Amino acid sequence: MQITDYRESLFDYCRRIFAVDSPSGYTANVMSLIRQIAEGLGYSFALTRKGCAVITIEGRSAEKTVGLSAHVDTLGAMVRSVTSDGQLKFTPVGGPLLPTLDGEYCKIRTRSGETYTGTILSLSPAAHVYDDSRSRPRDADNMAVRIDEKVKTAEDVKALGIEAGDYIFLDPKTTVTPSGFLKSRFIDDKGSVACLMTALKIMREENLVPEYRTRFFISAYEEVGHGASWIPEDLSELVAVDMGCIGLDLNCTEYDVSICAKDSGGPYDYELTSRLVRLAKENGLSYAVDIYPFYGSDVGAALSAGHDIKGGLIGPGVHASHGMERTHAEGMENTIRLALLYLGCR
Repeated sequence: MQITDYRESLFDYCRRIFAVDSPSGYTANVMSLIRQIAEGLGYSFALTRKGCAVITIEGRSAEKTVGLSAHVDTLGAMVRSVTSDGQLKFTPVGGPLLPTLDGEYCKIRTRSGETYTGTILSLSPAAHVYDDSRSRPRDADNMAVRIDEKVKTAEDVKALGIEAGDYIFLDPKTTVTPSGFLKSRFIDDKGSVACLMTALKIMREENLVPEYRTRFFISAYEEVGHGASWIPEDLSELVAVDMGCIGLDLNCTEYDVSICAKDSGGPYDYELTSRLVRLAKENGLSYAVDIYPFYGSDVGAALSAGHDIKGGLIGPGVHASHGMERTHAEGMENTIRLALLYLGCR
């Protein structure tokens, strides 16, 4: 079995999952897609009250239950207020790099179900008008959404049904290049969700069974810190599959599976991390071990909530996190291979 044989399936899952808007707290639609994929492959799917998904794969042994997690919630924004001239001030959902949003297309979804389009812009958007158009800060206080409707006042906007608390969806601009790159917003962490869906497909089509009962946990609030604060109580280990970082003082590239030894919450379990490194090394995977000082994962949320688990973190190397991200099929394929090796599939 060659992982590369499943590359088109991997990118197909990416296109489908990335196309469904899902900022933290607005994930019901994308979870319906995850259910469709999992149940279509013959796996058990359950949804928690909070809206996270649990996909169960029976193993060869009942000795213990292990888990892989990824989060399908993304960054986004929410309407904060309406300006007197009919623009929308916003508050970020999660931590998008706000300067990268200047000029980005978006959609506004009202609670009554209407959807409007718009563009996020600086409040000094025209070089021919504002002398600070290039220097004005790009932050939530100095940016707004220009709605693609004929509005001139706050009252005009409110007549459309747009109110504070309405979600603003960012255009992910998902693109797959002939050279194998995936370019998009929200590879963190929809790219990892696509990796897990591909792993499910491989297990089904290749008749691979994990060593232990396995639960794939797809969380819905990771970007705001509490995605896996509840996990199934029978888990003894949880490996988060989330993006690997690329940049200053780091080893990871877009072609590697990252194995994180420590992030902002402290070290990951030493024995589990060493096991992942050994599996990657013995099986010839392209991998990197790194430390991420400005990073947190669903494993951290689970540990902070008091769950008694061993925790690890792996994922494909992703460039320009929380901005216009990019990874390569090779990094995703190395991640899938390591996930299957960790599960002891055969």
